[in-house]
Amino acid sequence: MAFKGQNHEGLIKSLQVSRETITSLNIYEALLLENNRKFNLISKSTENILKTRHILDSAQVIDFIDKNSKICADLGTGAGFPGIVLSILFKERKYPIRIDLYEKSPKKCQFLTQVVTKLDLDALVLEKNVLEQKNLEVGTIVARAFKPIQSIFKIVTKNFKNFKNLILFLGKNGKQTLLDASKVWEFEYKERKSITSDDSLILNIKKIRKKI
Repeated sequence: MAFKGQNHEGLIKSLQVSRETITSLNIYEALLLENNRKFNLISKSTENILKTRHILDSAQVIDFIDKNSKICADLGTGAGFPGIVLSILFKERKYPIRIDLYEKSPKKCQFLTQVVTKLDLDALVLEKNVLEQKNLEVGTIVARAFKPIQSIFKIVTKNFKNFKNLILFLGKNGKQTLLDASKVWEFEYKERKSITSDDSLILNIKKIRKKI
């Protein structure tokens, strides 16, 4: 059953983090809502369910992150999901992992830089199109609401020289898109049901290779 509710106690229980980290998440939330009026960072229809729809949804992949990585890349991070949330959790758990936040929009990068500075996060805001980057080396790659799964496979196999694993968020058609991808690509994966939506999946993918 997906997690329901917006109350702080429920969120703390779900994330299993300190109140200091919840404070950081609340600051992030406040900055996002304030800037959303100017930059249209998230859909206004999700503002009232931001904690579950975006924050908790992003946080649930923390256990799939390669803990031996020095760098984690978030492709098309937008308002910072999941990258900013993960960086806040890395700080609490004392993981020495930097988050590279790839985002093309100058306005969104301005907002992301504000959050990173305010919360003193180990994150690098990159106002770049990841499709134009080459020979990238990271540990974990994450992508949420970025591109279709096969497009992401093309990006990570073409633009990344090395990576350990890829974490994807799939919606209600996730099973079918995964099946379609398996006809063209070889890959190993583990799946987990999302705790924020009964129709969604979280995928931890490794060893991606296009079929000959």
